[in-house]
Amino acid sequence: MIRGGVAFALVSVAAFAVWALGEKWFYSHGLSELVMYGGCCVVFVLLSGLVLRPMLGWPGTLLRFYGFFLSAFLAYASAWCAGWFGLGPGLGEWLGSFVGCLAFTLVMAATLRGWCAVVPSTLVMFATHSAGYFSGAHICYTSLHSVGSELTWGLLYGLGFGAGIGYAFAMMHQS
Repeated sequence: MIRGGVAFALVSVAAFAVWALGEKWFYSHGLSELVMYGGCCVVFVLLSGLVLRPMLGWPGTLLRFYGFFLSAFLAYASAWCAGWFGLGPGLGEWLGSFVGCLAFTLVMAATLRGWCAVVPSTLVMFATHSAGYFSGAHICYTSLHSVGSELTWGLLYGLGFGAGIGYAFAMMHQS
């Protein structure tokens, strides 16, 4: 969990930097918020292959890891967005956190044949992801909403989500 948290925190800070450092650039060039978040997603996926695959002892090639991670991350992001856009801030974020983590673990279980670990992995990932996401959001929105607070949000989100990913991976390798 620690290795997953630290590794994914590095990835997350880089991905959040697209937003924190590039938001004005995207808007000044007529690009939408969706394009900016797409850029964040690309950073998440590309860097995750570089730092998570070796750390997790992934059994396949880097290309296979990217196939898995892209599928899992897009399932997570789609489910999270459905919760958020469906119910809005607050309850939608909580629902998005749960269904997003469930979607991620289901893709992971299908890839690794770790079906016995879906429930504990989802619950741990939901707890760690939510702790990181909501503590980071709290810091960001109760401060001056600066670049530093946005990057801190990325750090905390990455620590939490990465710890959950590390736990789920370890559990599914054992099942």
